[in-house]
Amino acid sequence: MAAIGTIPDNISMLNALDHIGETILIADNTYTIRWMNSEACRLLAEIAPLYGIKDCKEFIGMNMDAFHAYPARQRDMMSNLTETHRARINIRNEIVTDIVITPIKDNGEIISGYIVMLMDVTTQAEEQKRSEKLIKELSIPILHIWEKTIALPLIGEFDRYRSDELIAVVLMECADKNIEHVLVDLSGITEFETQIRYQIQMMTDSLKLIGTNCILVGISPKLAMSIVSLESTTRTFSSAYAGLKHIIELQKQNENEKRKRVSSSDRL
Repeated sequence: MAAIGTIPDNISMLNALDHIGETILIADNTYTIRWMNSEACRLLAEIAPLYGIKDCKEFIGMNMDAFHAYPARQRDMMSNLTETHRARINIRNEIVTDIVITPIKDNGEIISGYIVMLMDVTTQAEEQKRSEKLIKELSIPILHIWEKTIALPLIGEFDRYRSDELIAVVLMECADKNIEHVLVDLSGITEFETQIRYQIQMMTDSLKLIGTNCILVGISPKLAMSIVSLESTTRTFSSAYAGLKHIIELQKQNENEKRKRVSSSDRL
């Protein structure tokens, strides 16, 4: 869709780009940096020492190949751009940023240059901390879904690190809250290899030692082929609904048995 409207005579296009508030660079069709706004200059001044450069002004005239480990591959990608390209890049293991590259085309749809924007810029250390925090939050979401029952919807890759942390947290939660049933939802697991089967086995056995029943739900056909080798009496269900229904029925049975024992004791 073509641009509409007219730019007021008293507004310069480059001045407008400079006031957007984002890090913006303009490169020509040879991938040479020709212009950058003040925000880009501020950011690149911090990056400059990583490239042996003293001032952001020295980036003007530099080819974008200098920022890529495989320039030929990047040139091929950029020469074939038909629309905006987005990617997450790491600059010299110091800066992490989202890069947005938009081709500038002339009336003949020929690429004459590129607008490059660096967004959500952060240091590698900050990015690592943020990722670890997010992973930790997503790794062990404990949900109290029923009386003395918790659910663990596992997401992503279930590796040894996550499983060890999971077991420790779940055991403490079960002991503190007197949890009788743990419903583990595996529908979000992307990988389920031999090592993972061992981790699941260890978790169910650990819970059994403290008197907590573990139930596996969200079993896809692919997971079913792996889980069948588990040397365990752990119950499995295709859906969380079926698993929770089973737990409720178990609790009803246990409650009826308690009532019968109390009734028998009263008659004695």
